[in-house]
Amino acid sequence: MTSHPFDTALHLTPDFGVKADQFLGTTSADWWNMVGPFGGMSAAIVLNAVMTHPSRLGDPVALTVNFASAMMQGGFKAVATPVRTNRSTQHWLLELRQADANGMEAVVLTGTAITAVRRDTWSANDMPMPEVAPADAVARILPPTEGVVWIQRYDMRPVTGLLPSTWDGGASSDDPQLASLTQLWIRDDPPRPLDFASLAAMADVFFPRIWLRRSVLVPVGTVSLTVYFHAGTEQLAESGTGYLLGQARGQAFRNGFFDQAGLLWSANGTLLATTHQLVYFKE
Repeated sequence: MTSHPFDTALHLTPDFGVKADQFLGTTSADWWNMVGPFGGMSAAIVLNAVMTHPSRLGDPVALTVNFASAMMQGGFKAVATPVRTNRSTQHWLLELRQADANGMEAVVLTGTAITAVRRDTWSANDMPMPEVAPADAVARILPPTEGVVWIQRYDMRPVTGLLPSTWDGGASSDDPQLASLTQLWIRDDPPRPLDFASLAAMADVFFPRIWLRRSVLVPVGTVSLTVYFHAGTEQLAESGTGYLLGQARGQAFRNGFFDQAGLLWSANGTLLATTHQLVYFKE
């Protein structure tokens, strides 16, 4: 049986005999971005190190990754260290390490994660899913056949907030609340049952807000990505291989950096995750 491209890229081999909490992996060409792997996949890889760690307690509730450097093609080391375990929560330190051009091992990603044992409590959803056209009524983005390869791994159907048709420096809307807003349906291609790793990766699918806000194709790079998981295993299982609705907008653009706030709902309206990014842009 052929492995799904996501699972192939996610694969890690324990290397505990060399260093406690260490795993070995290899980058996948199927998930390549402009100068390295898709950032969402890198986030998914370190989360998978937590998920496969024999000492893990509970399921993810928070993940933060900081991109110190672009990864190169080839092997890497993923380190997930549980630094504090309480009765119902567990705190993790994360790293991706890779040899540089001179053969010296260097840190390319740092991060933290929190896992927890979820309990049934009072619950509410103060961010209901917006009313939009269903996924089967929205045209799919035709992914490029070369260059930014990772886009081919997703079936993305934008409802609003497409990339500019002309890069003319004009805002997409006179309303700042709408000028950087994107809403889109998304799922893995080929379809794959949703889990925490794939949800973490999908939190990074939104193209840079500054491109939509200004219609200027400036160079960008994510500095830090955080995902808060509001759903447990049961809610993810209910999503199956269906589409998620994603929404993202920028909030401030200043001095070479901007932020991005995003939300991901299941098709039945359950808020699965919220996400925040800090992105560098060059001028």
